[in-house]
Amino acid sequence: MEAIFSKEIQDGLNEARLAALRKSTRLRVDVAGELTPVLRMWKSGFTTQAGGPSLRGFVDLYDGSVHLFQCLIVAAEEEAGEMQYEFKRATAVTGKAALDFELPDDTPVGLIADGRQAEPTAGR
Repeated sequence: MEAIFSKEIQDGLNEARLAALRKSTRLRVDVAGELTPVLRMWKSGFTTQAGGPSLRGFVDLYDGSVHLFQCLIVAAEEEAGEMQYEFKRATAVTGKAALDFELPDDTPVGLIADGRQAEPTAGR
């Protein structure tokens, strides 16, 4: 059974829900140096507060200071004070460049020092 509230009460509940989402989120979208808080995110998109800047095209998605994705987005719809955006493409950001060759299976993962120390040079 759904409760039916007056428009004023429903607007107040929506505003309280949005305020709680704004406080709890660390996700941000960066568009040309302007950061916009992300209220919710799912596999195929995310939401921001309605009435904010209109987002479109390439954006960077961050969790705090960690760069998560480079995304191509389109605006989907506005609902209950939130603007929904859908990913056309979301590419995960890695800490290293992509390889353009295959690594052999026996590639060493690190080097082991031989334990000898370099001799100090005198007179320098």
